[in-house]
Amino acid sequence: MSSTAPATTALAKPAPPAHSAIAACFLAGVCTYLNMYCTQPLLPYLQRVYHASEIDVSLTVSSTILAVALVAPFVGLMAESMGRKRVIVPSLYALTVPTMLVATSHTLKELIFWRFMQGIFVPGVVAVIIAYICEEFAGAHVGKAMAAYVSGSVLGGFLGRYISGLVAQHFRWEHAFIVIGFINLAGAVIVQRTLPEPQHFVRSTSVRRSVIEMLHHLHNPRLLAVYGMAFAVLFSLVGAFTYTNFHLARPPYHLNSEQLGTVFFVYLLGVAITPLSGRFLDHYGMRRTALVAFSFNVVGLLLTLMRPLPIIIAGLAFFSSGVFIFQAVGTVQTGVVAGRARSSAAGLYVTFYYIGGSLGAIVTGWAWKADAWRGCVMLLLCVGTVALGLGFESSRKTGVSPQPSVVS
Repeated sequence: MSSTAPATTALAKPAPPAHSAIAACFLAGVCTYLNMYCTQPLLPYLQRVYHASEIDVSLTVSSTILAVALVAPFVGLMAESMGRKRVIVPSLYALTVPTMLVATSHTLKELIFWRFMQGIFVPGVVAVIIAYICEEFAGAHVGKAMAAYVSGSVLGGFLGRYISGLVAQHFRWEHAFIVIGFINLAGAVIVQRTLPEPQHFVRSTSVRRSVIEMLHHLHNPRLLAVYGMAFAVLFSLVGAFTYTNFHLARPPYHLNSEQLGTVFFVYLLGVAITPLSGRFLDHYGMRRTALVAFSFNVVGLLLTLMRPLPIIIAGLAFFSSGVFIFQAVGTVQTGVVAGRARSSAAGLYVTFYYIGGSLGAIVTGWAWKADAWRGCVMLLLCVGTVALGLGFESSRKTGVSPQPSVVS
């Protein structure tokens, strides 16, 4: 991919104002993550509706994440040939269809199927828009655009959970997906109109070369350690925020769907934590930043073992902040360790990240069956320790000097 802009001519189409383009990146993040985890606050309710186990209804979360992991590498390769916007915009429109069709589900299997289909179209945004931002926004605008996308992703993750819990409590759970579908459709229209046409994209001439570079990354032990850390990070996040819903729906809390949705206000900390962690990483390096992330994880998880609800909420806030910091470490380490063909390296990072999330919803369920929430906490503490160890392993040979990070 070339970073050189084509020569400007009198016939060149003027690009939209930077602020509208950045707003389009923000909105693309909101719409995509609006769909990803929206069933989490509904899980105890869906368990009663379908007379299913916790693990069974958790598949409404893991199926979406698994689809993202499976499709992301192929979508990345497709975008190298078709162009970035030609993948991003159709993916947003297509995502609306299975979102609406979730509302037609009569059985849990149908619900899981449509949730999987939602995940099929998510990589068209998450695996492509970062490359678009890096190519199309010159100079200082790169940081603004990337920060806007990350902030949109965090806000979308919160809104999807909050809207589904709120609507399900006052109407029917199916109506939540109708509302989310219409929001997604409106967002797709706005993104289509405001996201500038690519000016710096260079079409790939060899898919074979791209595949070879991807395979090369899988033979890099340090990069595999980064991917393992990514796996562990989303495993922890999805595992915690899936089964905490069952924990808080039980006595003595008895939280309903709307109240469970409000718990995810702690996610909004990510809007502030992500850029701050990027700056910390730039100044103090990967290892110290990873230790800070691990400390937040441990403190947060231990606080959730206490009885008072406010302390549990504070614990979830600490824990999610630690995950956001770990995520900043992983994304920067990917570029540092890969050295070349960073787009394919990032695509593999996304794949391992979401495979971890998919398994996190299932494997944490086994810990839940063994010892309820305490069993989940013990498992997630172990996974966090593994993430820290893999982070250190990724910098074992040469160490990692502070690098400018996209999140800062």
